[in-house]
Amino acid sequence: MIEILIPLILSSCGMIMITSLSLRNSAVNPYSLSFKQLVFTIIGITLTFGIMNASTETFKKLSGRLFVISFVLLFLTTIPGIGIKVGGARRWLGIGGTRIQPLEIALFTLPIFMADRLTDKTSTMLRGNFHSFVRPTLMLIISFGVPLMLQPNLGGTIIVAAICFVMHIERRGWKWPLRGLIIGVLLVSFFILIAPYRMRRFNAFMDPWQDPTDRGFQIIQGLIAFANGSVTGVGIGKGLQQKRYLPEAQTDYIFPAIGEEFGLIGTLFIIILYAVWTWRVYYIYRDAKTPFTKSLALGLTASTIFPMFINVAGVTKLMPLSGIPMPFISAGGSSMVFNWIKVGLLLAIKRENNLKVTRKKLKKNLNLNSEEEQENNEQLEK
Repeated sequence: MIEILIPLILSSCGMIMITSLSLRNSAVNPYSLSFKQLVFTIIGITLTFGIMNASTETFKKLSGRLFVISFVLLFLTTIPGIGIKVGGARRWLGIGGTRIQPLEIALFTLPIFMADRLTDKTSTMLRGNFHSFVRPTLMLIISFGVPLMLQPNLGGTIIVAAICFVMHIERRGWKWPLRGLIIGVLLVSFFILIAPYRMRRFNAFMDPWQDPTDRGFQIIQGLIAFANGSVTGVGIGKGLQQKRYLPEAQTDYIFPAIGEEFGLIGTLFIIILYAVWTWRVYYIYRDAKTPFTKSLALGLTASTIFPMFINVAGVTKLMPLSGIPMPFISAGGSSMVFNWIKVGLLLAIKRENNLKVTRKKLKKNLNLNSEEEQENNEQLEK
């Protein structure tokens, strides 16, 4: 199945790149990080095969509880002493010696809860009015957006809002999301202006060469990595980013590292894989037999593809940096496991689609057989 094969290829590419970057950066075991990534990938794939055989109706019934769990976990990150602070932001929780990022859990539970609320009995009645935008779209954006902004995590808030907007538009139309988008752009601009560190990041995005050794360092190194890789790349294990010229090369900035070692060919290969996966998942969305599974398939796809777009746009200087990892490729256990879980749920929708088609064909054949039998009986009677 292409829906599994492509994430597997992406995960393999990520592990190869993480190993390459770790060869000179690790003082003890250069393979420790890639081994952890392999373990998380195996866990994710195992969960995928379990979930793909589950009923989507079960997730629909659990949508409220899943929403509460993800909201509580997001809120816990903002509490000093509980949330783990890295790089000035509290985005992680420590559980059993392992760090988890609740945003990744939220990006899995959000499409389930949103799809359930958008396809309830009142969805047709609410279509087009302001109340239809408030519940559940605006309420969900605020519910997840508040703890995310307290972390702070503006990039995560933008992804949550984008998923909610896309799912709302698919079920209830453009009218209010378009107005909400305008307000959202104004709010993002406001949050950038009032936060000095965001303003510094924005200024670095506009002109990184004003401060090339500090604020603009990461952006410049990313562009140098792409330029150094040219079309075919310098070769695996030969990139300058192994010497830590590029901060966060194994997580947020793994795409420029791929560009350096594998060139334009390597980066285009990654983008094409995401595009083909999206195309294949579109058929799951198109063939979904219920409003819930149709909306859910769209939301799960958006929660995977939007982070990829934001990551690529940030490292190629198309938008300010946001610290969002690249799905299936960047180092990180939470991201890897929950992206694979999304694949499992998409395959569960596909299985139910195929099952209903098979049942329909069987029913049609039974009806044809019964009609033929009736005609034969009538001929015998004559």
